[in-house]
Amino acid sequence: MKPRTLKPPVLDDAGVVDELLADIGRIPPRVPPEHGDNGGRPSGEPERTPLVSNAVLGMLAFLWAETVFFAGLVSAFLYLRLGAPVWPPPLQPRLPVEVTGVNTAILLLSGVTLTQALRAVRRGNQQSLVNGLTRTACLGAIFLGVQGFEWVRLVNFGLTLSSGIYGATFYTLIGTHGVHVFGALIWLLIILLASRRGRFTARAHVPVLVCGMFWYFVVLLWPVLYLLVYVK
Repeated sequence: MKPRTLKPPVLDDAGVVDELLADIGRIPPRVPPEHGDNGGRPSGEPERTPLVSNAVLGMLAFLWAETVFFAGLVSAFLYLRLGAPVWPPPLQPRLPVEVTGVNTAILLLSGVTLTQALRAVRRGNQQSLVNGLTRTACLGAIFLGVQGFEWVRLVNFGLTLSSGIYGATFYTLIGTHGVHVFGALIWLLIILLASRRGRFTARAHVPVLVCGMFWYFVVLLWPVLYLLVYVK
């Protein structure tokens, strides 16, 4: 009689999250159940999968809070702008509208490449997932690089946080968005690293989806800020 060969367990979304966190050194990997163990579920009872994962619900709540936060910043900016007799104030450097317009298109394009990556992971296409995430990360890095270069030029031209309401509102609103893009880029790189190791499947890819939700948020928020701050 041949010994029975045990197949490695198929990780669900929770298992993928545990493996991902283990990769970045936060928690030890979850020990998979032994063969034939249904995790304490009564025999014969089907596994129940929630319609929306807790991670997605948590991200939706977080994005709602972020929306309220940026709505407050935008409201304060509009109050100051509409209340000023002249905007932008005299003797202040003008913002790079054309260059930032091209940069806006670059960030919007990253949303397209992310959509391609999400479609790939739903089909179980690992290589297309990696390619899509790589393109998205590169476009996001280009966006931040162009913005950083333009900010250095503006500072050299005299637009600083202490140069008045104009500079203070610009760097507060645009800088806050830039910090969010930077955080989203770091998160995206972690997901990219995990995808290169084959962590995600068509069945279990919630971390990719949650990261994508945050990336879509910073992408779609930017055109609003661009029109309000850069375009008269």
